[in-house]
Formats: sequence, C-alpha cells, structure tokens
Amino acid sequence: MATDGKSNLSFVLNKPLDVCFQDKPVPKINSPHDVLVAVNYTGICGSDVHYWLHGAIGHFVVKDPMVLGHESAGTIVAVGDAVKTLSVGDRVALEPGYPCRRCVHCLSGHYNLCPEMRFAATPPYDGTLTGFWTAPADFCYKLPETVSLQEGALIEPLAVAVHITKQAKIQPGQTVVVMGAGPVGLLCAAVAKAYGASKVVSVDIVPSKLEFAKSFAATHTYLSQRVSPEENARNIIAAADLGEGADAVIDASGAEPSIQAALHVVRQGGHYVQGGMGKDNITFPIMALCIKEVTASGSFRYGSGDYRLAIQLVEQGKVDVKKLVNGVVPFKNAEEAFKKVKEGEVIKILIAGPNEDVEGSLDTTVDEKKLNEAKACGGSGCC
Repeated sequence: MATDGKSNLSFVLNKPLDVCFQDKPVPKINSPHDVLVAVNYTGICGSDVHYWLHGAIGHFVVKDPMVLGHESAGTIVAVGDAVKTLSVGDRVALEPGYPCRRCVHCLSGHYNLCPEMRFAATPPYDGTLTGFWTAPADFCYKLPETVSLQEGALIEPLAVAVHITKQAKIQPGQTVVVMGAGPVGLLCAAVAKAYGASKVVSVDIVPSKLEFAKSFAATHTYLSQRVSPEENARNIIAAADLGEGADAVIDASGAEPSIQAALHVVRQGGHYVQGGMGKDNITFPIMALCIKEVTASGSFRYGSGDYRLAIQLVEQGKVDVKKLVNGVVPFKNAEEAFKKVKEGEVIKILIAGPNEDVEGSLDTTVDEKKLNEAKACGGSGCC
C-alpha cells in the first residue's frame, strides 16, 4: 500500500500553549466518494495561532485534544470506488470544510453557511497538520501542472480573499480600498486587481507592510494616522484621487477605527464588505451607511466556485502567492513555525508534511528584506 512505512504523525493541541506530536492510525476511506491524501504542505492561519494561544475562538472551544491546521495541499494515495474525477498521484488543494449538502443553505449554493459544517481544526474536528487526511473527492481540487504543492497550500487563504472580493461586486475600471495589509488583505488587493480594478489602495498602520503591499498588488498605499476616522477617510480619498470615494471598500482588519474610516471612504451607492473579524460589538457609523445608501456585506470563509477561481488566478499568473511565503520548515519544527507567526517574523510560513523531506532540498531561510516586511504582520491572522 502507498501508506506502508509512512508516518501519520500529527501536531496536536491539548490546551493553550500545550502541543505534542502523536502518531495516529492512518485514516480509512469510509465512503466510496472519499479519497486519502498524503499532506505535503500546510500554512498557518491566524485562527490556528489563536487556538494555540487561547484554546478557543468565540463559542468554539477546544475541550479535547485537536489536530491543528487547515491550509493544506497534498497528493492522492487512494480513492473510493465511486471517485471518477481524481486518481492516485494527483496533486490537490484541500478545501477543509465539508457541509451536509442537504440544508437550505447548501441547496441554495451557500454551503459555507451550513449549520452542520465539519471544518478542519475547528472543535471538535481535527485539522490537516498530519500525515494523511481523508476528504470527499469533490472538496479536493486538482492542481494544474504549473501550480506547485506549496502554492496549493495557499489556495485556502486565497479562496477567502476571492469570496470577500466577490461580495464587493467589483467591475473593471472601478476603485477599491482594502483596509489592512495582512495576508488576506494583501490577497484581497491582488484579487481586486485581477478583477480589473483601476486603483487598489492598501491601508495599514505599519509602513513596512505598505511597502510590501505596493510591491505585491496595490497601486496606492496610505499610512493610517492617529486622527478621526473622517479625517483618515478624507486623506485616503485625496492620496489616491478617488473623487467622491471608492467604489468598493473591504475591511480585512477587524479593527474598529479601520471599519469606521471605511464607511467614510466608500462613495454613495458603493459596496462595503466586512472580511476581518474583531470585537463582537463596535461603534459603527450607521448614518454614513444610510445616507450613502451603501450596500454592506459580511463574508465568511468561501463558497461555490471560490476554490476553482483561486486556482485559476494562480495558474494564470494573476496572483503570485509565492511572494507571501518566507520559508518552509520540517514537520518536527511545527511549533517553531507557530512562534514565528505569533511574533510577526513571517508573512506566511509552510510546514512540510511528516513524510516530506525538506531538509537539504528546500530553502528554509528568510531573506532580510522579506523578514523586515513580515515583522509588521504581528501574528497576521486572517487580516
């Protein structure tokens, strides 16, 4: 068998800041529609770091040991009898959440809202920082030959950005402001540019993050000041010559001052999307929302077609996710990778699967320029 002699070593969170490695049994294919995947690379999301540090996100609480990780790509090693679209040896990006497929949300195409969602590394479900992972074949996306497995591990955060940006209804030639220049904010800017936005403005409080944003996708940047939200909004509009305001504004920060400024930046009749998660309750400029007749949307994970579009954007060279990766570490150094993300030493770092030999075969160093850019991300997260 393809799994003979291979490790199913898993990176397990017992409680906050208490992790260990466990060699678990290789999972079985229990449905003819499932596949078994050898996990090659996994990225670290802000939610992973939050569980590691605090053991909970909102009402999702780690009560029993849980395998971390959900940004992964791997190689098919076995397929169920009914699987027709994938074969052993195919390289795939893993979509880590599986809905019921029967509720009103699933049947209307909004399966990300399914109340029965089983999402990796969200209690009580284990994640993908493991040797082998079973998944429904229709939630594994074959990577084109020109897209590497390392790029495949970044399809998940890119799909988040695709979903956020879709909500903004961006048309070619429009202007877009993205509040926050963490990983997903950077990817939102890149997707907006790929959609044909004529101006893409990245806003943040850290100069080095904006320097990277300009090199990555932004046409303009703005360093947010310690002034009123209204004044920051006026300054953003002036700096990028946005006229009466931006056609679409995406908040990828979750920060209250950023959200407040965003509603003053968007033009009358424009679109506002909340992609970043912050405090449960904030002071919100409802008058600006009403008077401008702004269309406001929330955004949660990804939905139908988002993964496929994310892969196409990488395949066509419209979004260069490789630029976000500072290095790759072997599986045994998984906790070290978490610490690097927490301390803001990387934008994105990948953890090789336990059966992937990275020592001596991959550059695991971080160049100084990228390190300086990354240090601003401060744990980055989904913003």
